[in-house]
Amino acid sequence: MIKAFIRYIKSIQFIKGVLVALAMAIPVFISIYFFSSMDIGFSIALGAILTVPADISGSLKHKFYGFLASIILAFSITLLIGLSINYTLVLIVLLIIIVFSVSYISVFGFRASLISLAGLLALVLAFAYNSTEISIFEHSLYIVLGGIWYSLLTIGTQLIFPQVQTDFLFVNLLEKTSEFIKIRGELLVEKEDRVQLLETSFKLQIEINELHETLREVILERRSNTGFSNRIRRHQLIFSKLLEIYELAISNPVNYDKFDELFESHPEKIDDFKVLIFEISNRLNHISKVILKEEKLTFTTSFDILLKKIKNQIELFELQIGLPKSREDVILLLNYKTYQEKQIQNLVDIVRVLNNYSKNNKIIGIKNPEKFITPQDYDLKKLKANFSIKSPIFRHSLRLTLTTLIGYLIGNIIELQQSYWILLTIIVIMRPSYSLTKERTKNRVLGTIIGAFVGATIVLITQNTIIYASIAIISLIIGFSLIKQNYRNGATFITLYVIFMYALIYPNILEVIQFRVYDTLIGAFLAFGGNYLFWPAWEAKNIKDFLKDSTESFSTFLKEINNYYHIKGEISLAYRLARKETFLKVGNLNAAYQRLVQEPKSKQENSALIYELVTITNTFLSSLTSLGMYIRSNETGIAPEHFDIYTTNILTNLERVIDSANHIKSNNSIDTQGLKVAKKNYENHFKNLSSTRDKEIKKGIPISNEMKIALHETQLVFEQVRWLLNLSENLVKKINKI
Repeated sequence: MIKAFIRYIKSIQFIKGVLVALAMAIPVFISIYFFSSMDIGFSIALGAILTVPADISGSLKHKFYGFLASIILAFSITLLIGLSINYTLVLIVLLIIIVFSVSYISVFGFRASLISLAGLLALVLAFAYNSTEISIFEHSLYIVLGGIWYSLLTIGTQLIFPQVQTDFLFVNLLEKTSEFIKIRGELLVEKEDRVQLLETSFKLQIEINELHETLREVILERRSNTGFSNRIRRHQLIFSKLLEIYELAISNPVNYDKFDELFESHPEKIDDFKVLIFEISNRLNHISKVILKEEKLTFTTSFDILLKKIKNQIELFELQIGLPKSREDVILLLNYKTYQEKQIQNLVDIVRVLNNYSKNNKIIGIKNPEKFITPQDYDLKKLKANFSIKSPIFRHSLRLTLTTLIGYLIGNIIELQQSYWILLTIIVIMRPSYSLTKERTKNRVLGTIIGAFVGATIVLITQNTIIYASIAIISLIIGFSLIKQNYRNGATFITLYVIFMYALIYPNILEVIQFRVYDTLIGAFLAFGGNYLFWPAWEAKNIKDFLKDSTESFSTFLKEINNYYHIKGEISLAYRLARKETFLKVGNLNAAYQRLVQEPKSKQENSALIYELVTITNTFLSSLTSLGMYIRSNETGIAPEHFDIYTTNILTNLERVIDSANHIKSNNSIDTQGLKVAKKNYENHFKNLSSTRDKEIKKGIPISNEMKIALHETQLVFEQVRWLLNLSENLVKKINKI
């Protein structure tokens, strides 16, 4: 409990909560002390809070532009609404135009969607302006000042403590990767409940991919700004090792059913691997605690003992089954053991860097680092391309505009005390997807009710304004620090903050609490209902687009693997970029599936079929990664012609999937006769190698390195391309059924 609290205090979310509290409290206190009024301070605090959404992890450059855009939007919208507040007709027209246009800029991506949120919040909070001491123009200018004040506070903190953000991201990545590896270990032996484990792994892949993207941006852009220092070298190497650990974890095992079949009579051969994988997972967790200074760095593990035990089990298995019958299975186990040894070596490398990174002279920079950062695409053509009812963002903008208008009219008709709270609830709850809106609605309502109950209880117990102010500040810090991790708890503390801020101003605070709950319930009902009724974007309708994107990335990645197998040498930039893009596209597909399963059952068309497609896609990613990893990490011979035949036919199937997703009748067909010949050639080559090796064994000749490489390469590469072909055929069959 104490450790968890200390970790929370050290977290970047808590630091952000403190910065938000300071950014809001200091102007208010200064305003009261020097001007005997809180109006100026309130306006500045409002400007600070409207800049907060743009404050997300990433490079300083992107953060700066996000702050700037938020400040410009906040100033413009506040001034426009303030000048029109007494002209109802004009106000309604402005409301429609601003809500649609500001929400529509979300087409530019995640950061743009947060800037959009800042603009929409500015719209709603403009209704809260009722000062008689400063004009609306002055109020808008003070909002700009507040935005600049928060930007300077945040950017200054990041410049003074540059390590905090990076350490936090690394700790998150280490913990998520550790959890992912543990699940891979459980999948190895679990036979009954693999579906649940796979779905959990899908969610983790989404989170891990997002962390990879953010860390790339932070590390590589910092390197381009400050040079290739030892600290940047250390971060870059640790990040590259974590990427490789993740890739290795994805790439093996691939065919769980085959593992079950092969080792049904010898489960102990797999159990030892599970123990080893769990130990690797634990060491990653240990490293995350080292970064947070919760533990001292140690590396006294039982890896050598576990590897020796696995080796003995493989040798025993070979003796029990006998050669040549056990050869393929032994090669499979030896390859899997090799992959775990590489995981251990990656851990050793990370420990070495953490121990004394200044002596790591072999660390080299990434060529063309800007290529690995996903570009911020602000091409205005995207606005035109998405201006269609088929676009989820366009539909969300229409939906949000109509719902906000209804909320505004209801607030005016029933004349609630603070009717803009209805609009505020709609804005913060409503999201493009039904599933996220549903989740946020539930958590927002629960958080508000719990906060209102706790607030009312405290008000009934005491009327001490010092206690109210203290609770307000503490609630503000905790609320903003929890809002991303736990929306319900964050909403609870933000409700407490609002209640006790009003308690310092209004004598009848219980009435304020009552209206706060009413407004939240009305806003939540409208947001939820609007997302269900007004142009809903059900994931089942859009899933083909995500499948198409994943398949296109598979095609590109397989071509790069094929090129590398033929050319060898250094891994190309195109190969690395293709691999990165593949992970991201499959992560997007997984995210779409997670949203789908949270939608109403009646809207989950073909959900069982879609689950199969998502599972096949993830298995394809594993197999493809495994093939690439093997060819990259092992000495291989000349790529045989039969490999090219398999690759060509897999690519043909992938093209058929893409055509189907585009509703195009495909003219591509696989070369059945060529595949039969290729399969026979692979099998004959392996049989010839096995026969030669059997003769050597009889003569007592130890296995040569060349023979070992040839056996492993033929069996493992053939196994992967055969499995990839099978998966690609399944993709074609399944997608044609949707």
